[in-house]
Amino acid sequence: MGGKLKEFLEKRKELDNDKPAAELQHKKGKLTAKERLNYLLDPGSFVELDAFAEHQSQQLGKKKPRDGVITGYGMIGKKPVYVYAQDFSFVGGSMGEMHNRKIANVMELALKTGCPCIGLLDSGGARIQEGISALDTGGRIFQLNTTMSGIVPQISAIMGPCAGIAVYSPALTDFILMVKKTSYMFITGPEVIKTVTNESIDFEKLGGSSIHNEKSGVAHFAADSEKDCLDMLKILLSYLPQNNLESPPYYANDAADRETKKLESIVPEDPKKAYDMKDVIIEVFDKKSFFEIQAAYASNIIAGFARLNGNVVGIVANQPKVLAGCLDINSSDKMARFVRFCDCFNIPLINLVDVTGYLPGTEQEHNGIIRHGAKVLFAYSEAAVPKISLVLRKAYGGAYIAMVSKDMGFDKVIALPFAEIAVMGAEQAVSIINREEMSKNTKAKADLVNEYTKKYLNPYAAAELGKVDMIIEPKDARISLIKCLDMLLSKREKRPSKKHGNIPL
Repeated sequence: MGGKLKEFLEKRKELDNDKPAAELQHKKGKLTAKERLNYLLDPGSFVELDAFAEHQSQQLGKKKPRDGVITGYGMIGKKPVYVYAQDFSFVGGSMGEMHNRKIANVMELALKTGCPCIGLLDSGGARIQEGISALDTGGRIFQLNTTMSGIVPQISAIMGPCAGIAVYSPALTDFILMVKKTSYMFITGPEVIKTVTNESIDFEKLGGSSIHNEKSGVAHFAADSEKDCLDMLKILLSYLPQNNLESPPYYANDAADRETKKLESIVPEDPKKAYDMKDVIIEVFDKKSFFEIQAAYASNIIAGFARLNGNVVGIVANQPKVLAGCLDINSSDKMARFVRFCDCFNIPLINLVDVTGYLPGTEQEHNGIIRHGAKVLFAYSEAAVPKISLVLRKAYGGAYIAMVSKDMGFDKVIALPFAEIAVMGAEQAVSIINREEMSKNTKAKADLVNEYTKKYLNPYAAAELGKVDMIIEPKDARISLIKCLDMLLSKREKRPSKKHGNIPL
């Protein structure tokens, strides 16, 4: 064996020959960067790029091949993806110039080849020793995140700390996964906060998985372990196309002619009775196909992927068990972002509607419910994918327009026989319309409510005006949705040419 070949083999062997670093990660309940990639990717499929890249900083001193991040490409479920995995064992996974350039390189390749880009993040943030060079190349990553948005799926898995500039790239991606107890996201850590505000807080309460999945809405999934997180990532990818020019993957495992006989017993006709919308989803869509997004955040709205006769669809549904399914600030943000993602990647949208309107109250008004609610209107109006609404019970006021209105662009509107489609509920309507009459005769209210209910709170008045396409029996919900979707899969819409819209952020 020649000397140069021997030297190369020794250098390659040294890349993964760091037992102390691996042991330290394992003690924290974490995998190494290489172990994460091995678990995520199909066996033998990973091809590493820029393995011998090193920083050029005189201040930092110590060097190590890879410079704290492993980059390359491989396969997940036999489909190509580009990946990078930060290595916390080298300078805390900090982001220096070469580190950032490596990440930017795989992002550019993902963009050129139309492949999903996946980041496994474990970083303390910008590498202070490299100064402005570390910050500037971080900007290149953010610019690429923005350019790639809507072209290829971008997924971030937070596998440890993610601080400072490291948090902004995942925030620009489509989905963020976190691991309970070992992953954190924050712009400034507990020590800085203590110095500036004198507030004492630990990593978990500041930016742990529960905070970002339940309170801030920054993250979309929380996993019990790193392997669970990577398994979840694989499932998520199984619903997504490779890029915006492809259709989502088709997989049929349920009968197209299956009746939804349980639906009548799940959805009570009494509009004041609550029920679990997830039971409706389980009954209507393909068996075991529902994959919920942001399950712990703004749970008055359910959002997620499912399959309908094998076709991937995005579901947006009111949850009557929480705030009576009303729309509020957080649920509006959740809906709008999910709708826009589905529109980017050719995923049809199906709304399951049971909503009385937007949540009233001083707090909601003062915190901008008008602005946030307008995001929902913007997102649905902008979406060119097939849009189908099934009104199960109530569809009132502005929320009706947002989730059902044909004049706003919904392609098909289906209603159950006991659906109520109106400006508002009977009691509120009568209190406004018949105020004078009721002031003279208080006993007249019940009669007026009954009269209003019979006249307006039914799907027939809307159907007479062409606002409802189909009124169906509950047992026919799945079959009707499949037939509508089949007719809309070839939908094409031309929109006016422009740079982009100005969504009310």
